[in-house]
Amino acid sequence: MPLLRRSHTKAMRCLRTGGTSSTSRPFTSTLRSRSDDSHGSHYDPPTGWLWGIPPGQKYEKEGWEGLAYYGICGSLIVAAVGYAFKPDTSIQTWALEEARRRLEAEGILEDPEASK
Repeated sequence: MPLLRRSHTKAMRCLRTGGTSSTSRPFTSTLRSRSDDSHGSHYDPPTGWLWGIPPGQKYEKEGWEGLAYYGICGSLIVAAVGYAFKPDTSIQTWALEEARRRLEAEGILEDPEASK
């Protein structure tokens, strides 16, 4: 039990002196306050309006919004067209065509183009 008391008294002494003892030193040599990083408050207090625009007031678009909307919609359309016309590379399609070619070569299956 005496060991616990000794550690408690050391911790209490450290708290009383402000958290630093005479033998410890800070990690950096420069002193910074916590407000150096903030550049002001980033908190917008709630106004009660949807997106902060009261009824009757017209929304003004920002400069990047039109470009972003056209860019996103355009890229989605290009992706949909590319997906619709992509080649069929599934293993099932290849296996079916290969089996048909082999059966036609062996004479088991008639060639559908030869009968026309």
